[in-house]
Amino acid sequence: MQHTMTVLVENRPGVLARVSGLFARRGFNIESLAVSSTDDPSISRMTIVVAGEDNVLEQITKQLRKLVDVAKVLDYQDIPIVQRELAMIKVNAEATKRAEIMQIADIFRAKIIDISEKTFTVEVTGSNEKVNAITNMLSPYGIIELVRTGRIAMMRGEKTP
Repeated sequence: MQHTMTVLVENRPGVLARVSGLFARRGFNIESLAVSSTDDPSISRMTIVVAGEDNVLEQITKQLRKLVDVAKVLDYQDIPIVQRELAMIKVNAEATKRAEIMQIADIFRAKIIDISEKTFTVEVTGSNEKVNAITNMLSPYGIIELVRTGRIAMMRGEKTP
């Protein structure tokens, strides 16, 4: 089962290594990790996506809470959330295929953010499934480069972690 969680931590060097090391020691691969500052410059927010059994991830959550630099841990398992990912996809864009690529971008509400003689760079924001779908649609044209931010998530409504 895939879990999305938020970990609020002290904004200090080495914290990311300690948090990610906890997952590594337990044999978990972090599928997505996004780290950013918050409205409080002393706190950073980590959005972590990891696959694993509920009971084992519950143990990791308890261990995360014990780390000195961790202020709060929230597993979004049963909480309604809004989640997004950003991707930039550089794709071959021969003159005869440009209209098709532009149509695909339009269907996915993506933007073409760079154009060269031979390539388009497409920016898309949305769910993991949406990013995967446009990547699959652009793949036959020849993806030259792909970069993804990883998932970010927030609780719906007024609640915050």
